[in-house]
Amino acid sequence: MLSFLKEEGVSPELLEELERFRKEYPAELLERIPVPQFRYYGREVWEQAAAALLCGKNLLLTGDKATGKNVLAENLAAVFGRPAWNVSFHVNLDASGLVGTDTFTEGQVRFRPGPVYQCAQYGGFGILDEINMAKNEALAVLHAVLDFRRVLDIPGYDRLPMAPAARFIATMNYDYAGTRELNEALASRFVVIQMPAISPENLDRLLKHRCPELKQKYRQQFASLFFDLQKKCEGGEISSKALDLRGLLDALELMAAGVPSGPALDMGITNKTADGYEQGLIRDVMAARVSPKLTRGELFGP
Repeated sequence: MLSFLKEEGVSPELLEELERFRKEYPAELLERIPVPQFRYYGREVWEQAAAALLCGKNLLLTGDKATGKNVLAENLAAVFGRPAWNVSFHVNLDASGLVGTDTFTEGQVRFRPGPVYQCAQYGGFGILDEINMAKNEALAVLHAVLDFRRVLDIPGYDRLPMAPAARFIATMNYDYAGTRELNEALASRFVVIQMPAISPENLDRLLKHRCPELKQKYRQQFASLFFDLQKKCEGGEISSKALDLRGLLDALELMAAGVPSGPALDMGITNKTADGYEQGLIRDVMAARVSPKLTRGELFGP
């Protein structure tokens, strides 16, 4: 990953600081260090995020759908060489789901640590996915963890200081169903990066990395297809359900497995909306870029 950051043009000073961090805090629980399937492309965001974490700050990544928030969070844990714990927030998540809870084992009541406790203990990176979907009452437990105190109080147990290498990276999207305004006291404990939309150049690099055998002319067409759908979403002609970068990558993998382009794009993108009229609009956009009858032999190869 460090060599990848060099290719991205990240400043040598930051790279030196990253190497120093990794040497100062050798990782435990190596099996928990992510091995990213996707890479985040964007030098400025990389430099901002890495500098914030090196300064001991916690990150809040905000932005629209398909801006790579979770990809960047996973990439950061890999670059820093830290074990990662992922927490997917929902309205029923309570404090015990974050810190831990009592459990009855071998005839005794014992404390079973949660992801926040384990991050504090092992110096891990906690990735808090869609943090604004949780109740504020559950998130209040994070206040002392995220501010200058850096401690975790466990009722009935000890007061656990945070390991020096521990960091938290939260993601949020205001447009998803069930989200709410983030509590002001919690938001003030993060530094915030507004994630930009992926650029045409970086999308081409992503498609090339994920599907290296995809012919260049079709790679360009699929990238243009994504931006066509983006424009339709911004204009209110179709819903954001169709703007699915994961779905596009899934469709390309299906095509590589032998599914024709039309059905593969339906499975990855079109069928994620239940509205028949909207499905027709999406298929029209797709047909303007890519024939629905293309086969694996036509799409992939030298």
